[in-house]
Amino acid sequence: MVAVVTTLLKLLPLAAVTFIGFFHFQPENLAFNPHGKPLLSSLSATMALTLWAFLGLESASVPAGDVVEPEKTIPRATVIGTLLATVLYILSTVSLMGLMPADTLAASQAPFADAARLMWGDWGYWLVGFGAVVSCFGALNGWSLMQAHVPAAAAKDGLFPSRFDQRNAAGVPIFGLVLSSALVTILMAMKYAGGDSGVKIFEFIILLATATTLLPYAFCSMALIAIMLMRGKAFTAKDYIAPGFFAGIGFVYSLWALYGSGADIVMWGMLLLLMGLPIYVWQLKERYAAD
Repeated sequence: MVAVVTTLLKLLPLAAVTFIGFFHFQPENLAFNPHGKPLLSSLSATMALTLWAFLGLESASVPAGDVVEPEKTIPRATVIGTLLATVLYILSTVSLMGLMPADTLAASQAPFADAARLMWGDWGYWLVGFGAVVSCFGALNGWSLMQAHVPAAAAKDGLFPSRFDQRNAAGVPIFGLVLSSALVTILMAMKYAGGDSGVKIFEFIILLATATTLLPYAFCSMALIAIMLMRGKAFTAKDYIAPGFFAGIGFVYSLWALYGSGADIVMWGMLLLLMGLPIYVWQLKERYAAD
């Protein structure tokens, strides 16, 4: 129920700004490449940021044990949610680009709130700001669920210490939830201590989260082909065409988006991944000792 209420409260101001913004649309505000940078460079820089909007799609099946009729609910919610989000993202982006000049939009710290102020005054600014706070609360609700269940799922597979799958009386993997929250808090504190602004820190977290997700995307793309090759007798040459095509696109896209994230983000991502190696080695030791 909480998720439904927060979703509605964040969507209503967003939808209002988007659709009413088209009545104030000024085509001359649209700029194809306002910064004059090479097209390929501009595309690379925005790919990881764009992917952030859809991040978490692959995690829809993780809380299957806590969902009613997961075999029906999860696929339906995933497809419908992705389509609706895509339409809303495209419409809202076009609306803002036509409502505000490119330089003003680029410098804005809160584009939707500034757009609402242009149309309705200060009360519109605060209304959209309230929607943003609710959106953060709703996202925190969902990601809190994920950050507890992903380590728990890894613990079930023997990749994480079993303690990550220990649950409290309410069935929540509390250890993984507390540890994940602490690590994120420390990471944000380190960036604040470095003097970065809130927007810069938010951008850093977006790019880092996306970059660390792109590596599993790339591996999974190749894993699909590897699995089919290992079971070669079960497939004909024709069966490889569609999976191979989409797996290839996924692999190339993942590499390109990683490149667009920037060297600093890739460095942080590799450091975080390498920090997990001792845990993996320890788990291998425990598994072999048990055998």
